[in-house]
Amino acid sequence: MSGLVLKLAPNERVLINGAVVENGDRRTKIAIRTPNANVLRLKDAIHPDRANTPVGRACYIAQLILSGDADLAEGKRQLLLSMAQLSMVFADGPSHAILQEARSYAEDAAIYPALRRLRDLLPQEDLLIQARRS
Repeated sequence: MSGLVLKLAPNERVLINGAVVENGDRRTKIAIRTPNANVLRLKDAIHPDRANTPVGRACYIAQLILSGDADLAEGKRQLLLSMAQLSMVFADGPSHAILQEARSYAEDAAIYPALRRLRDLLPQEDLLIQARRS
């Protein structure tokens, strides 16, 4: 299969170009053959209430692009700006590498992979916030 292949769990939901698609009661594969289709697994989506940290807000910007609620050019600009700000905080090697990879994806307009990599920073961000509160 060419293009994006989604492997969906039973009853998993995914947003494809603004339409919510729900899988049936069995695992399945869906091939998205349209280039640059906006795809967002709803299990990866961040509720607006949780977009209250710098990484959460960056993830939310990516999510808005994928859902079609933000213009690609403007959303990408905001996402890259957000990542530039995050790079000043996440200076350790592994976090910096994740951020660089996310930035590279975003620059190529591969927003979903950028979102996935940004989500990998959420646990590290939680640790930084907890350390600051202590």
